[in-house]
Formats: sequence, structure tokens, C-alpha cells
Amino acid sequence: MSFRRYVLASRSAQRLELLRQIVHPELIVVKPPESADEQGFRDCHTIAEIHSRLSAIAGFKAEQVQAALNKEEISLYERPRTLIIAADTTLIAEIDGGTPVVLGQPPDVADWREVVSEWFRRYYAGRTHVAATVVCVVTPEGRSTAKLVETQVTFRKDVDRWLNWYLLTGESRGKAGGYALQGAGSIFIDKVEGSLSNVIGLPLEALLELFADVDLDQPATRSHDEPL
Repeated sequence: MSFRRYVLASRSAQRLELLRQIVHPELIVVKPPESADEQGFRDCHTIAEIHSRLSAIAGFKAEQVQAALNKEEISLYERPRTLIIAADTTLIAEIDGGTPVVLGQPPDVADWREVVSEWFRRYYAGRTHVAATVVCVVTPEGRSTAKLVETQVTFRKDVDRWLNWYLLTGESRGKAGGYALQGAGSIFIDKVEGSLSNVIGLPLEALLELFADVDLDQPATRSHDEPL
């Protein structure tokens, strides 16, 4: 089986950059879902419920893009063999007593810095939280498969030393959990256990396994001297 096109169902520049590390850029098409509205996690009170909601969101993204492609290409005599890739990432912290708390993107309000400051001081400083991603792929025949990946991230205790400066960079905006591991937010990180690319938003190891699950031996054509 071979694919002529890889459609990334995401608006994330970080996911696109990660995908380009394992798939030739000329084979990638970015096509975000038509609707940016997603189910939230307010009604999720357990880890299992959070995982289930992540799966539902990633799957819905893929379904939207698949439906849009079907409409666009219905008149084509031969449709290009396309693999749709969708993912959803969130951070899961715990308050005293073990209750999980989902930290998504900072709210798009004037006091977003105050919200992120509370996250850093209450959930991150000297503690470990989990970056969880569900990534799924859908073949032209409609076959889908998905994987859940979790990475444990431990922050330094002294987040206040650089917190005000970090908030002024604006990097928190649009980032799950309010920080970017691949950016200036790395100054707060003490330890990462698991996939680094997962924390950024697209676990490449899991994605390669999904490629294999749909009988794809090579995700793209690359020269032998070109690193993955």
C-alpha cells in the first residue's frame, strides 16, 4: 500500500513541522477541520473519561476532513490515495486528592496571564503532570486506527523566578497547558519521561506505528542520507 498524499487535519504549525520530519513536505497537505468547535473536558472527572474525550475529538477532526475531501473529489475519475492524520493533545494535572484537572489552551481573554500564572504555581511548580495525545489515521477506504500516548513532565520548583518574563513573551497563547516545551518554556522543565514530540502535539513514534498498522512500510520517499 502506498499513499500519494498525507492530509494533516490540524491548524497547528508545530504539528506540521513535526510531520515534515517523517514525511516528505511535498506529500503533505494541511486541511484543518471546517469547524474549530470541540467538546471540552468539563464533564470529564476521571482519567478514563479524559482519554475517551481525547479519542472522540481526534476522531471527529478526521471525520470532518474526510467528509470535506469526499465532497471536493466526488467528480474525480481517480482520487489520490490519501492518508488523513488527526490528533488532539491536552495536559492533565492533579490537585490534592488525585482529582485530574485538564489544562487546555489559555482562555482568549484579557486576563489570560493570570490564568496561566495560577496553572504554573498550583499545578506545575515542583510537580509532575501528563501530556496526553490521541493521534489517529484514516485510509481512503475509511479504515481508521488510533493510539494514545502519554508523557510525564516535571517542572522545577522555582517557576516564579522567570514566570513574569515568560508570560510577557506571549508564548503561552495557543499552547496546551500554557507553555511550549520546544520554546522558551523549556527553562521550567526539570525532567521529561516519554515522547518529546508528544508534548509538542504529535507523537512521531506512535504515528510511525500507525503507518505500519495500515500496512505502510515507508511513510514517504526520502534519500538514504536524509535523517528522519
